Amino acid sequence: MINSLYEKFKPWSTTGSIYIISDTHFDDVDCKFMDSNWITPEEHMNIIKQDVRKGDTLIHLGDVGNASYLDELKCYKVLITGNHDKLSEVASHFDEVYTGPLFIADRLILSHEPIIGLEDFCCNLHGHSHQGIYYTYNNKLGYFTHINLASNICNYTPLNLGKFIKEGNLSKIQNYHRITINEASERKKIKNE
Repeated sequence: MINSLYEKFKPWSTTGSIYIISDTHFDDVDCKFMDSNWITPEEHMNIIKQDVRKGDTLIHLGDVGNASYLDELKCYKVLITGNHDKLSEVASHFDEVYTGPLFIADRLILSHEPIIGLEDFCCNLHGHSHQGIYYTYNNKLGYFTHINLASNICNYTPLNLGKFIKEGNLSKIQNYHRITINEASERKKIKNE
């Protein structure tokens, strides 16, 4: 179990691992325009099935495409909708559906599009961008601020959330309560000087 998750989301990790992917765009005709090396849905599902098993949870960060491909997986499925998703077409293939960004722990936010401006107190796992880099490491802050899980960016491989956390990727991030306390302490120190 991933104890750092908020209580509502801990059940996702009680029977297995949590994996996260975005922008699978299964059967979308414009995939080759986004990336000329885009793989077929069958190839992509074979990669996902190498990790995701019965008892696991797969969180999809939106732009699913033909969601029926995910029916092959016998895991628990969560969707955070993307800009190409039509709820009427994808919702029935998921156990939970969210239509906006979701804080699942005090230093971790999931979204379809990257969220700019929260870097001081959280890591954003997202998709949406099919160009660029897999992660943004902020040297000043000393931790990952954004992880881009768009399928073609992360080599079509879902991120294992438990492993990501166990590797200490959230440990350097001060939660927003600590930041507020530190700022208040600093103001008091300045006032007393």
